[in-house]
Amino acid sequence: MKLLKAIPLFMICCMMAFGLQAQDDDMITESSDPEENMFIDDIVKKRLITENKVLEYEPIREADIAWEKRMWRLIDVREKMNLPFMNPEKPFFSILKELAENGDITLFEDEKFTEPLDDEGLKEKLYSIDTLTDFNYDTYEEEIKVIESEIFWEDIKQYRVKEVWFFDEEASMMKSRILSIAPVIDRVDEETGEYKGKLVLFYVYYPQAREHLAKHRVVSDFNDIAPMTWYDLFESRFFASYIYKKSNVLDLRLQDQIYGYENEGRDRLLESEKIKMELFNFEHDLWEY
Repeated sequence: MKLLKAIPLFMICCMMAFGLQAQDDDMITESSDPEENMFIDDIVKKRLITENKVLEYEPIREADIAWEKRMWRLIDVREKMNLPFMNPEKPFFSILKELAENGDITLFEDEKFTEPLDDEGLKEKLYSIDTLTDFNYDTYEEEIKVIESEIFWEDIKQYRVKEVWFFDEEASMMKSRILSIAPVIDRVDEETGEYKGKLVLFYVYYPQAREHLAKHRVVSDFNDIAPMTWYDLFESRFFASYIYKKSNVLDLRLQDQIYGYENEGRDRLLESEKIKMELFNFEHDLWEY
């Protein structure tokens, strides 16, 4: 009688054991090794950046803006703090180029965002057409070949950033927003090698690009898992730059106002620091202690 009672209990225990084993076989945890993630160049497949969400800008009424000033900054990627812009694996210019070619962002010819670039205009900005004379040994004649040269990220040494600083009366605080980012390339005569100045390739409307920049990680020297994105970098101003222009009646840059003597470069940097201090003191002087 006891044996008959023990048989059903034994069968129930066996069924529960097989059920738990099957459940364990079907369970996929973060430490599992599914077939699609078998060969990855990391410990786990990172999804925090790709699933990152960007909050919309806080709505601001025009009546709440008591003071506003526009600033233009210059980011030199050769400075130590700006080296992430030149990361060989994923340079910043390649990210902008990829977003533009995929149609995720719109590039503009001017910094007021009135002349968007179409596909043909985008191709002219990202690629240069050169002619090359080649000798054909079959026909013993010279032939002119048209070569399409791509602009590489190594050619981009500077970026221009246009931003607005304003005082929000409702929040009683100074705020800033970036309006545009523009890569700058040096123009050099191909025959003589003579420097001909700087050329802005295009202007990126930052409010449109911020959501896409939040999907790309910034490489850091301190922590490879650091979840900083290009959106975080620009929002937190985690880059080295100097102001080369502020809004004025004659629309002059610092180099248009300070020039013609030996130490003009030093004085421009001092004037740039003076503008930064003016922003700080303006907000500080609004309060009473």
